[in-house]
Amino acid sequence: MFPRRPWSRRIGVVLASALLGHALPAFALRVDPAGLDTAQVASTQALVDDVLARLPRTWRDGLPPDLILGWRADLPHDVQGRRVGHRLWLDRALLDDARVPAARKALVHELAHAYDRAHRNVLSGDARLRELAGWQRSVFRVAGRRSRNDFIARSPDAYELTRPSEFVAVNLEHFVLDGSYACRRPALYRYFASHFGESSVAAECAEGLPFLEADAARGNASLLALDPARIYEVDYLLAEGNSEAMSRWGHSMLRLVVCAPGRAPGPDCRLDLAHHRVLSFRAFVGDVQISSWRGLTGSYPSRVFLLPLDQVIEEYTKVELRGLQSIPLRLQRDEVASLLERAAQLHWSYDGRYYFISNNCAVETWKLLHDGVPRLAGEPLASITPTGLLRKLERAGIADRRVLEDGEQARRLGYYFEPMSARYDTLYSVARQALALPQADAQAWLALSPTERAPWLSQADLKASAALLVLENAALRRQQLLLRDELKRRYLGRDVPADAAPAVQALRAWLGDTSFVSQPAELAPAGYGLPQSEERERIAVEARVRVDKLRGEDAVLRKDLERWLPEDQREALRGIESNVDAIGTRLRALAAAGAP
Repeated sequence: MFPRRPWSRRIGVVLASALLGHALPAFALRVDPAGLDTAQVASTQALVDDVLARLPRTWRDGLPPDLILGWRADLPHDVQGRRVGHRLWLDRALLDDARVPAARKALVHELAHAYDRAHRNVLSGDARLRELAGWQRSVFRVAGRRSRNDFIARSPDAYELTRPSEFVAVNLEHFVLDGSYACRRPALYRYFASHFGESSVAAECAEGLPFLEADAARGNASLLALDPARIYEVDYLLAEGNSEAMSRWGHSMLRLVVCAPGRAPGPDCRLDLAHHRVLSFRAFVGDVQISSWRGLTGSYPSRVFLLPLDQVIEEYTKVELRGLQSIPLRLQRDEVASLLERAAQLHWSYDGRYYFISNNCAVETWKLLHDGVPRLAGEPLASITPTGLLRKLERAGIADRRVLEDGEQARRLGYYFEPMSARYDTLYSVARQALALPQADAQAWLALSPTERAPWLSQADLKASAALLVLENAALRRQQLLLRDELKRRYLGRDVPADAAPAVQALRAWLGDTSFVSQPAELAPAGYGLPQSEERERIAVEARVRVDKLRGEDAVLRKDLERWLPEDQREALRGIESNVDAIGTRLRALAAAGAP
């Protein structure tokens, strides 16, 4: 049970009048005239008439019969309304004519509590509303167990996060009084409209669902508006496991099969790989591996990123050498739209914590499917491992792995992206045959130091040079990732060498400047829910400004930080960079000379 205020006892209301020229059922919210002059009584009655006219009829009809409205000057400074028994009290400071909007909001808030409690918490106790609000189900099968509400960004009022009853009251304020509520919190708007039997009004919302796309490969972040109508299918995207502790069971993601502009949704959209996007829960946009200890203790944030598919393919198949399985999910068109809408809500509002067991990528993906597609909420899909979630999706008839049965066709149609290890071995065999290299495979070759590989590069023919260039670039990317992780481990902790302090301070400031990529709400401090047109324009401009600033600082910071790395690691990086330059130069020279 959630804690309740001591004054949250059941109250009633009698409502009787004809308001604003519209005949209403016989109720009236009685005004207590104590301490009020004639003008104040009249203004209070005008407030009551105005608010009651705005409420859905089901709400008005559902209020109990003995409510009295009065004013008090002794409420706490941060409290504008309170219920005590059958009385509603509003802060007397709101009686001022200039405070009418605030008084209206406070009265709607208290009438929301009155309706909810009169019907045994029909709203605040509803499981579906709690999930939409952010009190998500636990992955473990404990009756009634839910997480705290981590939908803390872009909230209209932080008080809504304290308990479900306050969430209901705050959101009903906006449902009744804010014309943009249907655009900013569309799922909640539809929920309340359905509950009260109101028809959903077609609001003029900004087109598409906004996401800040993080493109680490290009060092860019830009605002993208996704149109659900252009998404042909959603796939469960599984990065296969490897020997690392944090990756043994794989990584769960969702792939959005987005059709190219002008193409009607259909199977051919699977060929539009450049337009496909991936929803991935992770701590940071560039982190494939994370510390197992920090993952166990919840020290990482957990947020949903929108990433280009080609970036995901690169980081897993080329750097991590892990295959990607892309399994179509059987979802209806309206379910795809609902899922994407929920993902956008998470993207702008959610700030959870990553736990290796209880709130990892599989759990977060399950919650997104559970909350975003109401039909799936009834399926036993909860799992703490990515492979376990896939098996449950299969058993429920939601995922269809038959697309992987024909390996060649799966690769050709983009249902499977094989790890580059096999290709690296093929490339290495070309160089090995030409140069009689002693190492058995590509892994053994890349395990050599750059200086040990260097003498062979100057002897390669055109084909061998092309193969070795690909392998050296792979070695460079992996070394860069290792050095980045080394920098974080060494200099983002507490024990920082005194002489490295200035560089570390610069690194921390730089990482702070990148935080908007993982929490885009930083770019839109005003407003709540999904950003609308004017906010999107400001977000796009601010994102460009921040990206340009980061690009300007990146090279200088990297050079400054590299000198604090261990000498052997710096030598390895310089050696690989030298090898890449050397083999690239040789390849161009051989091509220009027309070498075979």
